[in-house]
Amino acid sequence: MPSLLFCGPKMAACGIVISIWGVIMLAMLGIFFTAKSAVLIEDVPFNEDDIWKDQNPPSNIYNLYNQVGINCFIAAGIYVAVGAISLCQVRLNKRQEYMVT
Repeated sequence: MPSLLFCGPKMAACGIVISIWGVIMLAMLGIFFTAKSAVLIEDVPFNEDDIWKDQNPPSNIYNLYNQVGINCFIAAGIYVAVGAISLCQVRLNKRQEYMVT
C-alpha cells in the first residue's frame, strides 16, 4: 500500500506554524481591507483613471478595497488547507514511529 507521507516531522510542524501565522495575518488584513482602512490605501491597486475620470470616485476605490479583501480571505483559506495537510503529515509521521517493519 502506498504511503501518503511526503514530508518529515519537522517540515510538517513548520508548515503548521507558518499556516497559523498566515491565516491570522491574512484574515486580519482581509477584515481591514473590507472595512476600508485608510492606512492600507497604498496597497490598493488603482490608477489615475479610477480617481479623475469617474463620476463617483469613492465607489471604484471601495470596490478595489473589497476585491483586495476578498483576495486576502482566499489566501487565508489556502493557508487553512496547507495547515490541514501539514497536520495530516504530522499524524502520519507519528503513526509511522509506532509501526514495526
